[in-house]
Amino acid sequence: MNTWLKRKSKGDFLFDLINYTVLTIGMLLILYPLYFILIASVSDPNNIYAGDVWLYPKGFTFDGYERIFNDSSIWIGYGNSMLYAIVGTAISVALILLAAYPLSRKDFIGRNFFMWFFMLTMFFGGGLIPTYLLVKDLGMLNTIWALVLPSAAGGFNIIIVRTFFESSIPDEMREAAFIDGCSNTIFFLRIVIPLSKPIIAVMVLYHVVGFWNGFFDALIYLNDQAKYPLQLVLRNILVQNQVGSNMMVDVESYSAKLRVTELIKYGVIIVASVPLLILYPFLQRYFVKGAMIGSIKG
Repeated sequence: MNTWLKRKSKGDFLFDLINYTVLTIGMLLILYPLYFILIASVSDPNNIYAGDVWLYPKGFTFDGYERIFNDSSIWIGYGNSMLYAIVGTAISVALILLAAYPLSRKDFIGRNFFMWFFMLTMFFGGGLIPTYLLVKDLGMLNTIWALVLPSAAGGFNIIIVRTFFESSIPDEMREAAFIDGCSNTIFFLRIVIPLSKPIIAVMVLYHVVGFWNGFFDALIYLNDQAKYPLQLVLRNILVQNQVGSNMMVDVESYSAKLRVTELIKYGVIIVASVPLLILYPFLQRYFVKGAMIGSIKG
């Protein structure tokens, strides 16, 4: 360790010191808001209003979480969000892979035309009102399809996956497979897909996060509260203070309602974030590799 330090010049040491300082500050700026929400969700709101809660919880209580887990609208929203995220991600990733692989093949006739067609969708769009009218005319209002189909395959993601295929699946591998009697379909399913786990993990994470955090499409296209995703339920609680009556059944005074509402707000944020915090560690190693290969090479 001492030998390593002696090899470093004063400039290198100063550079490392500045880097570690900036990175530490950045890490604290990112992590502290999450930590504050966590400790606020189990603290007495009176202490939060007084500014006493900033490093550890005060007036420890699980009242907010008890009310959240006893409310049916939260669980319905949870189930809806999981359904939309799973179905939407499966459809999106499947369409992206099926579109990107032919575009990565040099022997695919017309691939430049289709590539330009996909790129045009990145720069031009009909806007909210025409999109709403289209969804309405297709009979998708107040259905899951209004949330998962309009944005199922993005041009940018198709380009990333196509670049990954071009840089990671050599033509020699395909030619050798064809010599052994492998068809295009078998080659894609048994060779290309298993070798594409990194970029598939990237696409899965992108879309799961997008569907899980999305509320605007649900706000526009859904009018049945039984179909609301969790984020729309969370929005109603945070923005409009629409806390379910089941959570307030034993609360009488206005001040007590405000106190319970604050606990529920912080608690719902934590509850809504848990699935993504659980998912990311399993996809992290694939995510980093896939994002770098798919975006830089090619």
